[in-house]
Amino acid sequence: MPELPDWRRAFGAPLFTGRLKSAASDFLVTEVLGFEPDGDGEHDLLWVEKTDTNTDWLARQLARFAGIPARDVGYCGLKDRRAVTRQWFSVRRPDRDGTDWERFDVDGVSVLALHRHRRKLRVGSHRGNAFDIVLRTTQPADTGALQARVGQLLETGAPNYFGEQRFGRDGGNLALAETVFAGRRIDRNRRGLALSAARSLLFNAILDQRVADGSWNRLLPGERVELDGSASVFDVETPDAELERRCASGDIHPTATLWGRGAPVCSGAAAVLEQAATDGYTGFRDGLSKASVDAGHRRLRIPVRSLEVNGVADGVRFRFELGRGEYATVLLREFAELQ
Repeated sequence: MPELPDWRRAFGAPLFTGRLKSAASDFLVTEVLGFEPDGDGEHDLLWVEKTDTNTDWLARQLARFAGIPARDVGYCGLKDRRAVTRQWFSVRRPDRDGTDWERFDVDGVSVLALHRHRRKLRVGSHRGNAFDIVLRTTQPADTGALQARVGQLLETGAPNYFGEQRFGRDGGNLALAETVFAGRRIDRNRRGLALSAARSLLFNAILDQRVADGSWNRLLPGERVELDGSASVFDVETPDAELERRCASGDIHPTATLWGRGAPVCSGAAAVLEQAATDGYTGFRDGLSKASVDAGHRRLRIPVRSLEVNGVADGVRFRFELGRGEYATVLLREFAELQ
């Protein structure tokens, strides 16, 4: 199993060493749904606060209390267990009378609000997440250096790496991918985790190379480009001044391949770079090309639109919002060596 590298940072060395999640209250996540509840329908939409609680485990408790199969509970995404998180769950109503959620009693869990909704929540159906995180440290960073880095990130964005949690404890999902590519049959859910981890590793390797050569936030010939705030893409054979201006302003974003059948999705200089960057992982590359997953793409950068950093007693507080699929730890590592 390959050891996870310390992927390159865009703005230089960390400014301090910070302890992540010293307490659950140091890591507050608030889900941003991005749409209003319907106000009617066959699902209860629950706004839930949970502390030190696993999302999937809680979904099963909600199903058990409502007397329905676990498959009839939906959520937009898995949230950190070691944290205080506020997120939405949809729970199908078992009958016309619904469920008495005032009687739901699980340690560390509170139902803050209840609405009706017509559709089950699906993974990725939310807009993003807002974070309020304190990194504890005995050696505070220089305030001027912190604010200078805030300015850089607001202007340029951050590299959109997959976070280490994507790869499982001690990289276990990558070890699982190796067994899949060796021909071992495993259940569908674990296979999905394995393939996602392998794709994420190759993507991070490509992004790491583009951070190294300074092209992670600009366009290369053959680039597949994504429109900001949209899943729409188009291919750029040769970047011109207008496209470079749009890229610099954040209107469009360079992407890299999520490996699978048909990879790479780019061409020209961008494809040459992607092949070279992933040459150290030919087993994963070949395995994904033969697996039942099509190649895709992912933005190379996180547009950072809100970011506040302030010193607190024995730590530094970060407040920011990210889109779905973007990792708080990836933004934090541009400031700190995380422990």
